[in-house]
Amino acid sequence: MREELSELCAKTIVFEEDLLRNIKSIRESQDLFDDLADDDFDRSTAIAATALARIESPAPFITRPFDYGAVISYTFDASHWQETRFSDGQHYGVWYGGLDLETTVFETVFHWRRFLQDSYADYEQEIVGERRVFRVACHALLIDLRNKERDFPELLSRRSYGFCQRLGAWLVEQGQNGVLVKSARYEGVNGAIFRPERLSNVRDICYLTYRTVPSQDWATVERKPGQTWLRIRPSDLA
Repeated sequence: MREELSELCAKTIVFEEDLLRNIKSIRESQDLFDDLADDDFDRSTAIAATALARIESPAPFITRPFDYGAVISYTFDASHWQETRFSDGQHYGVWYGGLDLETTVFETVFHWRRFLQDSYADYEQEIVGERRVFRVACHALLIDLRNKERDFPELLSRRSYGFCQRLGAWLVEQGQNGVLVKSARYEGVNGAIFRPERLSNVRDICYLTYRTVPSQDWATVERKPGQTWLRIRPSDLA
């Protein structure tokens, strides 16, 4: 197995480009205490208490866990590890970003719809999800797995992450930074990054709105509210 993995990972690339990170967010700020406070005094007290308890950060784009911190550090916090293509969710986290916006959309629509199908498969009303996309600089020596799927089709398996998770565990054990690999849901390329110090310089790109009815085979994506940018058939991604 190790010889096979060594052959697969023989090509490397010095990667000094941006990766695009697509995360859950909201388009408009919301008052977190308006439903909890009985009056303006209680609301002001809650806001003041939150401000006192907040740990100040010199780099909030990276370190704040429920705001900009989600862009980089959230993924590498052990309490947020989950099973993904290159991780079993038990021993390390993997940060994923696409080389282009459309790839991040197709990837996240697949995972969003899978969650909705697991929870609300027969729901017949529209569900709306809001997203935020960032550019993140990546400076790293990466394993280049592009075009390797011809000899290693398991890299793009839509049914099992087993091969990729074994590969990910081996690469983390070897101290590697991450990989570039073709998306399993679209024609683009993803970066799977194992080390947070290889990521920096977070910048906004845009907000997105996803719409779907779980019982139906469609999802739409808006860049400008009310105007469909992409229409996707989720069954094509499964």
